[in-house]
Amino acid sequence: MMDWTDRHCRFFHRQLTSRALLYTEMVVADAVIHGARERLLGFDAAEHPVALQLGGSDREKLAEAARIGEAFGYDEINLNVGCPSDRVQSGTFGACLMKVPDLVASCVTAMKAAATIPVTVKCRIGVDDQDPEPALDALADGVFGAGADALWVHARKAWLEGLSPKENRDIPPLDYGRVYRLKARKQSEFIGINGGIQSIEEVRAHLDHIDGAMLGRAAYHTPGILAGVDAAFYGAKSEAFDFAALIDAMADYAARHIERGGRLGHVTRHMVGLFHGLPGARRYRQILSSDAVRPGAGPDVLKTAFAAVELSGVAAEAA
Repeated sequence: MMDWTDRHCRFFHRQLTSRALLYTEMVVADAVIHGARERLLGFDAAEHPVALQLGGSDREKLAEAARIGEAFGYDEINLNVGCPSDRVQSGTFGACLMKVPDLVASCVTAMKAAATIPVTVKCRIGVDDQDPEPALDALADGVFGAGADALWVHARKAWLEGLSPKENRDIPPLDYGRVYRLKARKQSEFIGINGGIQSIEEVRAHLDHIDGAMLGRAAYHTPGILAGVDAAFYGAKSEAFDFAALIDAMADYAARHIERGGRLGHVTRHMVGLFHGLPGARRYRQILSSDAVRPGAGPDVLKTAFAAVELSGVAAEAA
């Protein structure tokens, strides 16, 4: 979710669910070590629990980045072995690492030695012409043998040749069964699933077979579904979600961001899909897409947009 799940997005999503684990964008280990750390790694305490996702293939650099991430207060360090973008291919990390499971295992070993918080891995079921059966098994065996605390599997291949990053999110067919088979073989290990999951109902179905499910684009484009997560999976009381309180919280957050020199649009760009499918949602989107990005726009724009939405009778799970 590069360029999507920044700190403003995560703060917003945390207002919708208090329990779900949130992930950062992928940050390259070199940037963590040598870059502007507060800009790259800083986050609001309200975001907990939150995992730092790292990219890289140098075990020493990844270990140092994991150590830095833990010191910043992250709850988990995740190594991305699934991103197919041109940037990660040129840097020999991301999905490229599916081809070298021994190297991935070595990186996990180093990261585990450097950090006391959980170290996890996110991968694909294979890349290019790999057979997903042995490819995924080899990756899983390696990382769990190295001490990984969990493996999250995007249930598609990544095609490094011939498909763009966007096409890699849609064209390779989903194979949830392959992830289920891995879980059946690794019953004592935490296996989570990702890819194409659109609803709480779909999450429930996956949890009959595996240990966790990850919402990506669905959570970003239609974030209202997160309002039902705590009641569905964490035992919270099922009741109508207080969207008015959410907007007040985001307006206060945006005001603080603006006071520090930021712009309203940095925050509201992540909120455009909040009321998807509800009366007034189109007007809400129009206001955030136009008025919120104008120079000098303030938090009142967000409240004006919210006033356009009709929320009577909307329950959390239906949001």
